[in-house]
Amino acid sequence: MRADARRNRDRLLAAARDAFAASPDAVPLDAIARAAGVGIGTLYRHFPTREAIVEAVYAAELDEVVSSAPALLDELGPAAALRAWMTRYEAFLRIKRGMSDTLHAGWASGSIATPATRERITAAIAMMLRRGAEAGSLRPDVDPEDVTVMLLGVFLSTAATDAPDRVGRLLDLTVDALRPPPEPGSR
Repeated sequence: MRADARRNRDRLLAAARDAFAASPDAVPLDAIARAAGVGIGTLYRHFPTREAIVEAVYAAELDEVVSSAPALLDELGPAAALRAWMTRYEAFLRIKRGMSDTLHAGWASGSIATPATRERITAAIAMMLRRGAEAGSLRPDVDPEDVTVMLLGVFLSTAATDAPDRVGRLLDLTVDALRPPPEPGSR
């Protein structure tokens, strides 16, 4: 791909991501093209259907949220990395809400590949829990799938309220629940 075509594609993906994050409703493709500073023909050259751009944004965001876990672990302690990663995961789900109708229809029809989202998210959580258990900052007896379910519960229960402060408090409580209990007599 030529450099200018790659730049246009990247701008389209960024504009689409921002539009999907900002609105839970279907976003007009011409609005995405305008936000990217390109014509609708350029959008259709890169993404011939709504499903194509939705699938590309979803795949890129899933890759980003999963790959952010090791970088956060290198930068922060395990508990802090897990908490920061939870915020990134919540942003991914907020973007997904703006694409959900197209995603579900595409998955049902087979026009959009069904990704192994839950498995990849749970694997990222498992890595952080393992590092936290080794460091002694997170409990060693936690099933990563349980954490995935807890996070989905937080995000689904707060999606309608759009209360970021509440989401943050609930994520803090989740991380606190994953810390080992204090040693007897250390209080």
